[in-house]
Amino acid sequence: MPLITSNQLDRRGFLKTTAATALAASLPMGAAHATPKRGGNLRIGLGHGETTDTLNPGMIENEFTIGIAYAIHGRLVEVSADGSVVPEVAESWETTPDASVWRFKLRGGVTFHSGKPVTAGDVVASMNFHRGEGSTSAGGPVIAEIKDIKIEGSDTIVFELQGGNADFPFVMSDLHLVIVPAKGDTADWQSNDGCGSYMLESVDFGVSAKLIRNPNHWRDDVAWFDSIEVLSIIDVNARTTAMVSGDLDVIDRPDLKTIDLLARNPNFEISNIAGNQHYTFPMSTNKAPYDDNNVRMAMKYAVNRQELVDKILFGYGTVGNDIPIGKGQLFYNTDLPQREYDPEKAKWYLAQSGLDSLGITFPAADAAFPGAVDAALLFQNSAKDAGINIKVERKPNDGYWADVWMQEPLSASYWFGRPVQDQMFTMVYTCGADWNETFFCNERFEELLVAASAELDTEKRREMYFEMQEIVHNQSGAIVPMFANYVFATSKKVGKPDIIASNADLDGTRWAERWWFV
Repeated sequence: MPLITSNQLDRRGFLKTTAATALAASLPMGAAHATPKRGGNLRIGLGHGETTDTLNPGMIENEFTIGIAYAIHGRLVEVSADGSVVPEVAESWETTPDASVWRFKLRGGVTFHSGKPVTAGDVVASMNFHRGEGSTSAGGPVIAEIKDIKIEGSDTIVFELQGGNADFPFVMSDLHLVIVPAKGDTADWQSNDGCGSYMLESVDFGVSAKLIRNPNHWRDDVAWFDSIEVLSIIDVNARTTAMVSGDLDVIDRPDLKTIDLLARNPNFEISNIAGNQHYTFPMSTNKAPYDDNNVRMAMKYAVNRQELVDKILFGYGTVGNDIPIGKGQLFYNTDLPQREYDPEKAKWYLAQSGLDSLGITFPAADAAFPGAVDAALLFQNSAKDAGINIKVERKPNDGYWADVWMQEPLSASYWFGRPVQDQMFTMVYTCGADWNETFFCNERFEELLVAASAELDTEKRREMYFEMQEIVHNQSGAIVPMFANYVFATSKKVGKPDIIASNADLDGTRWAERWWFV
């Protein structure tokens, strides 16, 4: 059967995304265009990290562990700064015309930090770690379409899918699908023996981690720092103070209320990148009162979205429309009317549920996203006119993701999005997915998800993805009130590439590899 190579697919547009067109960075020319050089110890303060964290690749879930995983591990492919998918540990790939069988050829000379060569067997064990009935990996739904994995020769992995998927290489870039050594038939992730450009020297979850450059990495155009200190500093004031005092070179999630003061400091640069990151108020569709779609619709109309963008994002973002797809993405549904704040319509939906009013509790913590507690309070205020009485409960930051998110019927959450719709829908909206934060199950949605993935006709795929977004918009438990730009601050000593990736925060979470000291 004739094969389609990665280059042919790229030209046909199957492996590209328009997310890069949404990129907008405020990068002074000096640091951005300086020539990379090696040396120095980078200190980065992140508003993420908990004592319950783990580097289990199926359970990494915040920017502290995700950033470390990107630094110490390799994947078959990666999403480049321009939004295309490019080779990483795999040097090339090809597929059958129906995109149902994919062959990835491994790059030669790639080794783990221990010195062990990366083999096709390691890749198979790493992928199978997320598969099977007993898997609890958040990466499981992402690769659930894989029917079989085989090895051809010594360096080629063959993925046979349930059906065609033109975006399958993007699937292989998922943050969970790291390559670790095989230990018998299992994946040895506990050793932290990766094939990435940095090695993990130490980690104290919820506190800090230390990375050192991998001297034997196969690439010589990444990993410019000699070492990196990753610090978990949840409190935004503490992060900012550490930055101003010179104890940190980079912080994420700066306080947008005071970011202008930080921007005036001649020693710092502020980056402002539009992408697919969105903040959510997930309602559990399997728990009262949110098991009634009329109640969910009432909640969606009771949110003053523009007020949240103005007072929580301070203009560093846009209003959301209860779908997880960004306006810069290829199949964004342009036909959906923007949902506006309408307390009278919210009352109408409550009445359809036989309710004159509704009393609920909203547990929130700023661990969910910066200003999450204030956002809950603003929601409380706007919902009053709709007859919805919200009691806001401030929860501790530490343990929030384990104790509140997906445990309480209503909470706050964030997603940095994914480069293609199929990934986002599969991971967060598929029935039974580990990270389906609203416990949403819809038979028509599931049918479309499978069909759209296999459809190679762009217009037919567009129709399917439009319908899926309409279903999520009107039936799911996801309130998506705002899309937040990626905003971070760096010392002017830190150099960055010409294009900053917009597929995730901090340069697509590739900051460890892509940045340097000028």
